Amino acid sequence: MNQLLDNILERSQLQKIAILAATIILISALYYSFVYSPKSDEVAKLADSVEIARNEKNAKQLKAANLPRLQRDLKMLDMQLAKAVAELPNQKQIAALLTHISAQAQQAGLNVLLFRPRAETFQEFYAEVPVDITVKGNFHNTVSFFDAVGRLDRLINIDNIGFRNPTIAGDNVIMETTSVATAFRFLNEAERKKVAEDKAKAAAKAKK
Repeated sequence: MNQLLDNILERSQLQKIAILAATIILISALYYSFVYSPKSDEVAKLADSVEIARNEKNAKQLKAANLPRLQRDLKMLDMQLAKAVAELPNQKQIAALLTHISAQAQQAGLNVLLFRPRAETFQEFYAEVPVDITVKGNFHNTVSFFDAVGRLDRLINIDNIGFRNPTIAGDNVIMETTSVATAFRFLNEAERKKVAEDKAKAAAKAKK
């Protein structure tokens, strides 16, 4: 180990910075592969809890009449439902959420080279909204961006992180960072019905 360190210290400043950049890229790739792991299971559980809360609320409303205890239960269910739905935006809110993610990159001091939404992927109660993102800047600003996205109230999954074209600018290593940010939105009743119909058609076709 000491011999390796001595070998690195004997190199020129440019070589030291290049070695540092390669080390940072390796460590950060490993770090984000564990920290920003896919959240599909968490989203599915949230979607289920929303559906269960809505069903319970509807059942309680039928029985509520003027009983104070049931009315209190309804109020509690409303609060639980609002909390669960808050983490899954609806179709109208998703555009604002994506704009906010792009703004977070700019606020972190990054140059946004690419911000391209892909086609949505529909699940039973929610849709995945993936976005290809490429930003350019130093390592610290890139980490700040990912941290800001991770702190959003909405569920956002960042994966497929990659680094390319590292360059030296003074004491900084400037690089392009590619990733896929996946937002999740709750399906409305019509969309859930269509998903169910499509699944039924696919199942019937598979049996033929």
